[in-house]
Amino acid sequence: MMGTPAAPTFTRSALAPGLLGAIVLLAGLALLDSESFIIIRYAVSILALIICVFVIQARSWYWLIGLVPMAVLWNPVVILDLSGQGWVSAQFIAAIVFIVVGLRTKVPVRKE
Repeated sequence: MMGTPAAPTFTRSALAPGLLGAIVLLAGLALLDSESFIIIRYAVSILALIICVFVIQARSWYWLIGLVPMAVLWNPVVILDLSGQGWVSAQFIAAIVFIVVGLRTKVPVRKE
């Protein structure tokens, strides 16, 4: 006999912005040395801050260790002039952080 399905207790709200951030970072590898990289900076820093909100709602504070530096390093307002192989590696590491945080963050559903 089929019953009523149980209501979900959590959502993965950070998954979509996490995957989008990873895609933006990997696409940004082609634009590293151009003026258009400012668009990548805006997208990454905004998505990192959006995911920070979901991490705070989920009370998973330890993910802020990876997300806050991403919001600062890719900040389009105060640009840190980073280049070279380290910056390319940072792009890949940040993409991995976005994916992992998006998969692991479970935001509780509020009962109203």
